[in-house]
Amino acid sequence: MLQKRTLSLAAAGIATAALLAWAFSPRPVTVEAAAVVLGRYEQSIEEDGRTRLKDRYTVSAPVAARVLRIALREGDHVSAGEPVAVLMPVMSAMVDERSAREAAARHQATVANVARAMARIARTQVAAEEAQLELHRTEKLAREGFLAASRLDSARLALAAARREVDVARAEREAAVHEQAQAAAALLPANGSVQAGRPLTVRSPVNGVVLRIPQASEATVAAGAPLVDLGDPARMEVIAELLTTEAVQARPGGAAVVERWGGPPVKARVRLVEPAAFTKVSALGIEEQRVKVVVDVDAPPEGWRAMGDGFRVTLRILTQQVDQAVLVPVGALFPIGDGGMGVFRVEDARAKLQPVELAGRNGSEAWVRTGLKPGDQVILYPPPSVSDGQRVQARRP
Repeated sequence: MLQKRTLSLAAAGIATAALLAWAFSPRPVTVEAAAVVLGRYEQSIEEDGRTRLKDRYTVSAPVAARVLRIALREGDHVSAGEPVAVLMPVMSAMVDERSAREAAARHQATVANVARAMARIARTQVAAEEAQLELHRTEKLAREGFLAASRLDSARLALAAARREVDVARAEREAAVHEQAQAAAALLPANGSVQAGRPLTVRSPVNGVVLRIPQASEATVAAGAPLVDLGDPARMEVIAELLTTEAVQARPGGAAVVERWGGPPVKARVRLVEPAAFTKVSALGIEEQRVKVVVDVDAPPEGWRAMGDGFRVTLRILTQQVDQAVLVPVGALFPIGDGGMGVFRVEDARAKLQPVELAGRNGSEAWVRTGLKPGDQVILYPPPSVSDGQRVQARRP
């Protein structure tokens, strides 16, 4: 009986000790784990950009005119040679009372000038007839020997001069008549019923799509005023302003990706890195040296048909691409004491500190040269409570 009681007390003590040991033993830390994979590593430069058409055409008014209402709308397709706008002559300007009286006075003056020109013609014709008669008398006397030959020459020259005066008077009359017509035109009323000249049809220079109509309604425009913007949406490019320290890594012909435009990523290729940089002040007030990079969209238009001119996009220019690289999330990396980088590898439910050698890193992944192999589990964003040898309970993010 005493032996059974002793055994019961011993069993109870052992159970109590085990319960206390379990209660006060350190709990495993719950962490997020991710797998090391073998994949494609890409190093890139990322910057905001905007789209623009490669070829943009602005159809403008060749002369000052009144443009009729344009029937086209944004998005309409036009062919080369198709009418896009019709120009009409500009109406005469409206005048005030003072200007109207001045115009009427000028018209009366031109009427008087015509009458004066007519009177001068009559006077010069009389002078010419008198010179003609004088020449006849001089010739008769010269034949009879009463006058010298020089007197005859003078009479002939006087007749020629009189006839020239008649021509001058007639020319002055023509000028006075035209001035009278000009002054009379200034007295015409300024209204839409006066339509001198023919309409001028402005045609499209290329096949394309209407992008913008600055002046859709009827209006009077100056010479060179834009009427319609045309372009081909299937020929798209992206322009971005890169820091000069990053732009030196972009090479013409290099691969690029257009992202965050509202659709799937679109493949592109660097066409031009402009040779001259410019100064730009950032939102923090810092002066930066930037250079423009132009990228051609190479993918078929079916994949980015909804992308239009002037869209804001994110341009990612690839500077390094490696296949079959060992990749680890950058969230698993942290600096260690010797200046290198390390990760916590999950092994047998414990965290093992593992130094790694990196060959490169981008915004989301790091390329590991040594220290890890595909399939290893690493802890993402390790909390301060995790140390080497700490028990952990891994869960997927």
